[in-house]
Amino acid sequence: MTSADYEPASLPDLLPLYYRRLFPFSQYYRWLNYGGVQKNYFQHREFSFTLKDDIYVRYQSFSTQNELEKEMQKMNPYKIDIGAVYSHRPNQHNTVKSGTFQALEKELVFDIDMTDYDDVRSCCSAADICPKCWTLMTIAIRILDRALREDFGFRHLLWVYSGRRGVHCWVCDEAARKLSVAARSAVAEYLSLVKGGEETVRKVVLSDPIHPFIRESLAVVERYFPQYALQDQGVLGHKESVDKVLALVPEDILFMEQIGGGPYYDYTVHIQCQYNMPLSYLLSQSTVKKGQHFEKEIMLQYCYPRLDVNVSKGVNHLLKSPFSVHPKTGRISVPIDFKQLDRFDPFDVPTISRICEELDRPRVGEEEEQVDSKEKDGDMDAVERRRIRDYKRTSLAKYVKILDQFLDGVARSNKGELLKKSDLQKDF
Repeated sequence: MTSADYEPASLPDLLPLYYRRLFPFSQYYRWLNYGGVQKNYFQHREFSFTLKDDIYVRYQSFSTQNELEKEMQKMNPYKIDIGAVYSHRPNQHNTVKSGTFQALEKELVFDIDMTDYDDVRSCCSAADICPKCWTLMTIAIRILDRALREDFGFRHLLWVYSGRRGVHCWVCDEAARKLSVAARSAVAEYLSLVKGGEETVRKVVLSDPIHPFIRESLAVVERYFPQYALQDQGVLGHKESVDKVLALVPEDILFMEQIGGGPYYDYTVHIQCQYNMPLSYLLSQSTVKKGQHFEKEIMLQYCYPRLDVNVSKGVNHLLKSPFSVHPKTGRISVPIDFKQLDRFDPFDVPTISRICEELDRPRVGEEEEQVDSKEKDGDMDAVERRRIRDYKRTSLAKYVKILDQFLDGVARSNKGELLKKSDLQKDF
């Protein structure tokens, strides 16, 4: 079943079932509570709900997992956004003294949207995606994941598919959550390479020496570029796209001739009277003398991650929550397994209609009947067990497992930090 089987009109009927029996509240709370080490961390977190007919409700906050569950099951939000941890409970922000309600912490987040690549992809535009352009998201994740881990030392990166046309990254290390606006801005600017609006032709300009971060990023781009750009996107396949590429080559070192009236990729580029080679070869090899990096600039302009830096800079910026449902596609916003990144298929992500249908498969077994009777008696442990069993019967299970594994890593790290602090205190 694909998103084509999902009908937006069915969403009001499916959401109550999803929030009652499938949404992974236990893992969700475990994530946003961060082990309960910091007092009121979950309680001071802002949630925002978008309801039917685009009714937008901000500054929601909850004391417990159970309170969050009940409210979501009551309101059945079409979209869930997560905000900052504030100085006071967000649902009481109107009752505190003016100026004292402040956003204190939030995960360092990144938002990559396919629409920002419309000038360099030929297969789709606007909100549409296909396997030919999804490679751009794979490249973005690989580049940013390496940089955030190796250049900044972060360890806990949760990559999430948005449900339609992009990906989000939640950097969950304690150090990342405590970053100031200035520090977030510095990280975002460090990672930003493609700059300039529609009127800017050359959006990537390199100089000597090339920064190690850019060299590492180029290594990723070069791995994917021949198949993605030259084959899947056909950037040298017709005159309009060839002209776009040639506009990025400095005029003082370029003139062309066409060989035998063949296709546009048979154009030969003559560089500094020293090189005579097909344009496709130029874009897959480092052939230009030192100080001239336009072949690298072209590859980066076509493939380097395009960040919405404003999302990353602000502490109080809202971002769509994992396991939210995309109202237009019906797809669940699911975690991405980095170890299986090249195999991730956004079109295989379960839709709400698909997992609700999978839930309707006949159940057998005396134990299940006993749990059902406990649930009717108000035994919340039984309700939780039933929900766990329910999502495990659907294609949502493997994505909840990815979150579980991520949370195990965060918990091990938290435990290690607590032990370090305890040892330091003993030394004193």
